[in-house]
Amino acid sequence: MDIVAVIPARYASIRFPGKPLAMIMGKTMIERVYLRVSACPGVSRVFVATDDIRIMQAVESFGGDAIMTSSHHHSGTDRVAEAVDSLGGDLILNVQGDEPLVEPEMMTLALEPLIEDTSIPMASLKTPLTDPEEWGNPNVVKVVTDTRGFALYFSRAPIPFRRDAGEEPVARFKHIGLYAYRRDTLIELAKLPPTPLELSEKLEQLRALENGYRIAVPTTDRSPIGVDTPADLAKVCKQMEGSGR
Repeated sequence: MDIVAVIPARYASIRFPGKPLAMIMGKTMIERVYLRVSACPGVSRVFVATDDIRIMQAVESFGGDAIMTSSHHHSGTDRVAEAVDSLGGDLILNVQGDEPLVEPEMMTLALEPLIEDTSIPMASLKTPLTDPEEWGNPNVVKVVTDTRGFALYFSRAPIPFRRDAGEEPVARFKHIGLYAYRRDTLIELAKLPPTPLELSEKLEQLRALENGYRIAVPTTDRSPIGVDTPADLAKVCKQMEGSGR
């Protein structure tokens, strides 16, 4: 299969303007993400999809490929779909531009359900959530899945809710911002209007669930720090300095 990876990156983040160009140990965050995606086995091409010339120039300065897209997209999914329209590919890997610690093994894990079962339209990842601070943090997205590992719901709120304190705790998972799509599925989703839950939670994956698309969500033991705020960036820098990477 031809696997194309696209990294959506916009400059005008509400919580952290200019986030893709933030520096992490001498490299911009977008370069850090690009290098990790490029290391994923099986990925034939990697592109950054952006609406800002500064990000495009930064990508080209380190030898990467970038595509200019509209500034009016509602989500990263829509931005990736515009880029893919001219790129082709059988499977599309969407890695968020604010995940500088994402591992190639995680990308492979997200792609596996689509490679193994042609009836599955898209996939993402989850990881056990054990930090009480993350549990109550709306910037950390939670996910619940069915007995077969397909998503039931994603939320910024703490889910699932445990009504009775004496009951055995239910496993809690956080969502990792990485998606694998069949090309046709991605194009179809981008043509659909934003849905009520998507708009309420500001979570693009809810558009797929609200329109009946199944999302396989394998579990990884990796728990990379996503960068939503300058405080998150400081955590990433500290972790990378500690590991020497």
